[in-house]
Amino acid sequence: MIKGFGGIFWRTKNLDALTKWYSKVLNVEIENWNGTIIKPDSENETIFSFFTEEDSYFPTEQQVMLNFQVYNLDETIKHLEKVGVPLAKEKEISDYGKFAWIKDPEGRLVELWEK
Repeated sequence: MIKGFGGIFWRTKNLDALTKWYSKVLNVEIENWNGTIIKPDSENETIFSFFTEEDSYFPTEQQVMLNFQVYNLDETIKHLEKVGVPLAKEKEISDYGKFAWIKDPEGRLVELWEK
């Protein structure tokens, strides 16, 4: 039944600052309608998963965590260093891939994943 992930929408306290941050830090080019369309290729997949309220994988006060699949996590980390965005947690490697985390300007933990 499901063809793909339809979108991610959330409210923000400062639209301009958040738009600029996602554009600069993750190269997500936000268009004048305050959004963008990301067209994944065959190597990209979207994970839809539930966590209990007590799960510590991401902050319990954060209702949703974004996960962006990247082509090369090490290159992405170099870009983050260049634009002055520190990692929120150290890079991890597991059976599922390589992971790193940053925080957006409103303090949301954002996960970066290389499959």
